[in-house]
Amino acid sequence: MQILDSEKWPPLPQPRPLLAIGHGTRDNQGRQTFLDFVAAYGKLDNSRPVVSGFLELTTPTIQDAVDHCVESGYRELSVLPILLFAARHNKFDVTNELDKARQRHSEVKFHYGRHFGITPGILQLWHHRLNQLDTPEHNPQGITRDKTVLLFVGRGSSDPDANGDVAKMARVLWEGSGYQTVETCFIGITHPRIEEGFRRANFYQPQRIIVIPYFLFKGVLIHKVVAICNEMQQKYLNMVIKCLPEMGIQPQLLHVLREREMETQLGQVQMNCEMCKFRMVAGVENGHGHHHHHHHTHDSYENIEQYHHKIWQIP
Repeated sequence: MQILDSEKWPPLPQPRPLLAIGHGTRDNQGRQTFLDFVAAYGKLDNSRPVVSGFLELTTPTIQDAVDHCVESGYRELSVLPILLFAARHNKFDVTNELDKARQRHSEVKFHYGRHFGITPGILQLWHHRLNQLDTPEHNPQGITRDKTVLLFVGRGSSDPDANGDVAKMARVLWEGSGYQTVETCFIGITHPRIEEGFRRANFYQPQRIIVIPYFLFKGVLIHKVVAICNEMQQKYLNMVIKCLPEMGIQPQLLHVLREREMETQLGQVQMNCEMCKFRMVAGVENGHGHHHHHHHTHDSYENIEQYHHKIWQIP
């Protein structure tokens, strides 16, 4: 799914500006990647302005971005948090900033959309990356998946709901993949931390550990994850430790952003049907064929290979 320079998307139903909100970072490269990501998204459909604003640590601020749109004559804005999970920033800080903007511009209406969340496009991106790690170029020893443990590293937050979503994302990625197991850990704030994640992964005596840093863009924490992986490779010399990069500017992410913006325009911020296996496997995009059969065939899941093989199949 390559985004070509020539690719253009049809104009959205309404030409209202999009305010894309990033967390903000002191890492200049991370800041620039976010601005480039938003610019790349804006180019795909230039029927309305797409403006960046950061929550903290850098400029332009959310207030700057709102002011810019109001000065350009707009009175309605779509607002999307470019965040993987809904924690405090999404639920509280961004909405707080929008309230402040409302006090200054009482006539402006905000249409606040959904964070990225657990969604097929992002799953596809990581599956593609994991498949590449099975090629001889990246896996010269031919270590099989059943001798490989995934170590899924989230940022970590003070919101149990967001931390639960990290565990859920790791779990959904692992199901049906054929890897021995997945361990979820965090780089900060909450536990288990990444060092403990390695200790748990090592308990399975795998031949290979694949580290998945679940981050959108570069930043201080990504550098930390990479440094710890290098340290661990020195410690466990009899094991291959592969650290995948952060997501970065990917076609799949641009498509997810488009879905989120479309939702704000159609007023459809919906329940998580898109991750239902009965829809994903059948490729059903309308409501048909979406029947939840409950066949409890426990015997078919006796061992892990059978489980991985069957989990995404529809009864």
